[in-house]
Amino acid sequence: MSQPDAPQQPSLDELIARLSALHPSRISLGLERMHRLLGQLDHPERKLPPVIHVAGTNGKGSTVAYLRAMLEAAGLRVHVFTSPWLVRINESYRLGKVGGGVLVEDEELISALLECERVNAGAPITFFEVKTVAAFVLFARHPADVVLLEVGLGGRLDSTNVVEQVAASVLTPISMDHMEFLGDTRALIAAEKAAIIKRGCPVISAAQEPDAMAVIEAGARRQRAPLFAAGESWHVSVERNRLVYQDDRGLLDLPAPKLFGRHQFDNAGLAIATLRAIDQFKLTTKAFEDGIVGAEWPARMQRLSSGALTTLAPQGAEIWLDGGHNAEGGRVVAAALGDLEERVSRQLVMIVGMMGNKDAAAFLANFSGLTRHIIVVPIPNESKAMAPTDLAAAARTLGMRVEIADGVASALAGIARLAYEVPPRILITGSLYLAGHVLDLNGTPPT
Repeated sequence: MSQPDAPQQPSLDELIARLSALHPSRISLGLERMHRLLGQLDHPERKLPPVIHVAGTNGKGSTVAYLRAMLEAAGLRVHVFTSPWLVRINESYRLGKVGGGVLVEDEELISALLECERVNAGAPITFFEVKTVAAFVLFARHPADVVLLEVGLGGRLDSTNVVEQVAASVLTPISMDHMEFLGDTRALIAAEKAAIIKRGCPVISAAQEPDAMAVIEAGARRQRAPLFAAGESWHVSVERNRLVYQDDRGLLDLPAPKLFGRHQFDNAGLAIATLRAIDQFKLTTKAFEDGIVGAEWPARMQRLSSGALTTLAPQGAEIWLDGGHNAEGGRVVAAALGDLEERVSRQLVMIVGMMGNKDAAAFLANFSGLTRHIIVVPIPNESKAMAPTDLAAAARTLGMRVEIADGVASALAGIARLAYEVPPRILITGSLYLAGHVLDLNGTPPT
């Protein structure tokens, strides 16, 4: 008698769709479902190497990239959990290995997600929560020296905030974003993010606006957590295009970051301050140097110099990709473009797509002095993306000349049909979802 066929293992896409159907909302902040499932799995979050927990509005991913590169340059094995992914969910999980981490393979990720699904037994839970639990399952199974854990949204009720003790809590710049979940003032948003501070564990903060810093200082006092704040405990500056870092342990004169933009000096400085505040890590100057020049983080002022999309643009044009999507993110990208303009002057054309819950006018206002030419595009397969007509209307209120294209490829082809004395500088921006679509189209997914 023939044996019945074993059930076929689902693909990652099928599994993601199945798990996403367990809760009616894409986002539902709260920790009850996390605690339940983690308890059923015998608490993998309690079996992790030392955790560095990173929250903030902008710069989280870049700061994590510097932390990883510096720790790996010191020979340490580093697990990393980040979000959102750009092209493949595997990007969210990096398993620490000697010589450098690797993205989790499909088979092992499917296995971890299936285990979460089986134990959860159909109970309501968001996909991000399952995704986070899978990270703890994977990281508890693989030996490593440190875990870099990036907050998904906010901090207090974010799925990552179930870790009870950390090596450090890190706060990148806090600004206005996700107000429908976190509050409509910077102080309220800062309170949500500062809630990752753990009792007695060091807190390292980037430079903040006074209202946000007051909240962070109060949170650190409440938890009796030593606070290392930019501009007080440590300083970072740019001198002769080198990064100069200083704290009470001394001065470091380091090369400029590989990632482009003045804000990347600040992100790198925050990573250095974090690692110098953690007693168990004693990194050499060489590790800091190698990490700064070796860190990579896609879709953050990323230059696209090859790939399918680059062939559609005018010959000799510069194409830059950035996932910025809020007012502060727009400000730092505009500053980076200003630096580029000082070096080599080119006409700037922007290709923009945004999600519907973003303040398009506040984001685009940063660029009103840099360009008058914006091409608005939809974000494919995103039901909550902003309608191109609404985005175009926001741009027109700023006096910008606006066109609507049906996609990034047609926008680039349209730019190529225009006559330029000097090939233009093209910025594709407005959303990480758009950035992931662009990297996929271009054939250059993150690795």
